[in-house]
Amino acid sequence: MNEEWRRGEYLIGTDRARLDVGLIHEFLSESSYWAKNRPRELVERSIEHSLCFGVYHGERQVGFARVITDYATFAWIADVFVIEEFRGRGLAKWLCEVMLAHPELQGLRRWVLATKDAHELYRRTGFQELLRPERWMERHDPATVEQSDYWAAKQGG
Repeated sequence: MNEEWRRGEYLIGTDRARLDVGLIHEFLSESSYWAKNRPRELVERSIEHSLCFGVYHGERQVGFARVITDYATFAWIADVFVIEEFRGRGLAKWLCEVMLAHPELQGLRRWVLATKDAHELYRRTGFQELLRPERWMERHDPATVEQSDYWAAKQGG
């Protein structure tokens, strides 16, 4: 079911058919620090397998985020952005609040995300550093085409 939330002249919606995949791909692959060079096919597949939220000003998409979830216990917030022209209007905070309040995502045991520079934004919506980071592990495939700065820093680059 597609959901919509309105605030003034802005709308957040979950209708995948309305998403501007070209805009999403361009931002992620060219402007984000976490998904440099992400191929369009990967963007399309990630959209297909996530609960996606578009932010719109009129008919124009100006932001995006997605939630990877089992709808029962766990959710990962990913690929959050508002295009530069529309930043500073509280849209990212509102987008996060909408995702957290989505009716199908209530009662989850854990929400997670990763960020390099938006800690304060997420703290305002209840996120905090990992309580027990020693329990978390990750596995990275160095053959991926994305050039995230995370792994470069981890490897001393």
